[in-house]
Amino acid sequence: MNKPARRDGTPDRNRQGGKPAARKAGAPKSGAAKKAAPRAGTPRTGAAPTGGKAKAPRPQRKQSQPTKLSNAKPARHQNAEESSTGPAKLPWGEGVRLQKVLAKAGVASRRAAEELIDEGRVEVDGKIVKEQGLRIDPNKAVVRVDGTRVVIQEELVHLALNKPRGWQSTMSDDLGRPCVGDIVAERIAAGQRLFHVGRLDADTEGLLLVTNDGDLAHRLMHPSYEVSKTYMATVNGLVQRNVGKQLKAGVELEDGPAKVDQFTIMDMGEGKTLVKVVLHEGRKHIVRRLLEAVDHPVIRLVRTDIGPVALGEQRPGTLRVLGRDEIGKLYEGVGL
Repeated sequence: MNKPARRDGTPDRNRQGGKPAARKAGAPKSGAAKKAAPRAGTPRTGAAPTGGKAKAPRPQRKQSQPTKLSNAKPARHQNAEESSTGPAKLPWGEGVRLQKVLAKAGVASRRAAEELIDEGRVEVDGKIVKEQGLRIDPNKAVVRVDGTRVVIQEELVHLALNKPRGWQSTMSDDLGRPCVGDIVAERIAAGQRLFHVGRLDADTEGLLLVTNDGDLAHRLMHPSYEVSKTYMATVNGLVQRNVGKQLKAGVELEDGPAKVDQFTIMDMGEGKTLVKVVLHEGRKHIVRRLLEAVDHPVIRLVRTDIGPVALGEQRPGTLRVLGRDEIGKLYEGVGL
């Protein structure tokens, strides 16, 4: 039987009877530069690695467009309105960038303000802001961070004043007596139009708010908004526990009934008692008249709190600029 021949006519020694000859175990393949044969049905993708089996090529994937990822985080306050349009935009070149407004109001640096916007923690006119660079009108826009309003009007002034005992709650006094106007005289001379919120009689000392926002002042004084005021009163006599119940239930005065919201005995001794009184009444001399009606006339009276603003360790006759949180809570408490 003739041996099969190669294409060039020479005999093929590796084939017998048309079948491939078995290779001895461990024997090297003939032809060091020979390439591994591709698997059936798989396109050849290149030479197999030397000294091992050829790896099956990975199927080629269709190239797709890169996916755009959104870095926006869910809003912390879900009660705020989410709108695809967002807050109303001002024409190009008008208004001030939101992050700049927040930085100027003392909320955070510009970079930190941008992070607050990215986190969905900033609202403008009741809508969550989701884009950087929004321009707003600081004099009209209502801005909130984490639900607390940020007062951003540049011309607004909010001060806490500790009125000393014996001073008048007026901006000027015809008799030349010391008054609140003397404490804010430099600011008035600089062009600020200021007025105090409510009054304290001459013998009462403590916290007065001073501002140039008429709407805020009106609402803080109006009884319908029920802004609480806290007083520390030193009264004559040892107060019994039933006095607190009597004052909470209501006492009849010459101009109608009145009552307190809270009454606490703080200390007593040597024929005197220190009590804490919280109420939202704003009638003239209301605390003195209430305590006198229950047979405990006032010896000394100090107002320590108005709503969220506390007198703290502030010295008599001094001014303090209110903090951002205090201002925001004042506006929120009266619906502004």
